[in-house]
Amino acid sequence: MREERFDFENELPFEFDPAPWIPFRDKEVLQRCRNMTREQLTAHDNPDMEIHITGDADALFTADFFTRIKESDEQEKRLVVILPNPQAVQYSNIVYLCNRFGVSCRNLHTFAMDEWADQDGNVAPLTYKLGLGHSFMNNFFKKLNPELRPDISQMNCFTNENVDNFSDLIEEAGDGGADVCYSATGWPGHIAFIDPDTKEFASDSIEEFLTLGSRIVTQHPLTTAQNSLSGKFGGSGDIANIPYKAATIGPRDVKNSRQIIERQCLANLGGTNSWQRMISRLSLHGPVTMQVPSSIIQLFKTTVFMSEDLARPIVTNETGRY
Repeated sequence: MREERFDFENELPFEFDPAPWIPFRDKEVLQRCRNMTREQLTAHDNPDMEIHITGDADALFTADFFTRIKESDEQEKRLVVILPNPQAVQYSNIVYLCNRFGVSCRNLHTFAMDEWADQDGNVAPLTYKLGLGHSFMNNFFKKLNPELRPDISQMNCFTNENVDNFSDLIEEAGDGGADVCYSATGWPGHIAFIDPDTKEFASDSIEEFLTLGSRIVTQHPLTTAQNSLSGKFGGSGDIANIPYKAATIGPRDVKNSRQIIERQCLANLGGTNSWQRMISRLSLHGPVTMQVPSSIIQLFKTTVFMSEDLARPIVTNETGRY
């Protein structure tokens, strides 16, 4: 009988290409990003790009947004903001501070970053309880003391009627663009629902890409997978429960914002696991490319709050679980 022999000591080469459906596939860049040190994570060639590693990125978002509202009240100046959802805890905390200290939001104009849409491109109404606009209105607007609320017309969420000119509305309210865009990077590298490899945002160059405004977009499968892990949808990988399309701002709205505040802090299993850890590095330190749409923030005045969990080195953990 033939005796099988296995070599466990000498490491043999095993090379493979990333799957063809993965948007960004440059193996050299990917390996460089995997190997980045903590010091390299906070350095950037753009002097207007600040990257801070922090214990609580969400707390800094809360503090920044509340401070801006307070300044708009005290200085009697308009504040135009592009906001992410769902952020139930953060918005509830901001409302508590406004109500506690009597800070008026009368000068605040908000624009939702995105919203779900069905397979035919119909935008989810505010009555859809899993909707992004529904979350904002219930956790921010409705919880504000009535005397501190802005006019409801200043709370802008996507609808079938405004999706095609949503970017125009932002520019009209903000004298050319938002004062601040609060953003976060998704699993395939999206910002809002500006996904890679979507026909709706297809462009011949970054320059053209940056001119594109709001629209209905087909989500990348990784975006669907990411959102199936959200508590909003049960945190159970129920991909069939995620709407197929979405309404979203465009790269033009990110470019026109006077400042971008980017949070990268999504993790689970006590921070050991994070689908965001790798795409965070690629979006901040890879090339500016349409294959990683969130990478466009490298071009502008941006402050990044990265959590300690995301700043952890990417290492092999054979005993770790999913």
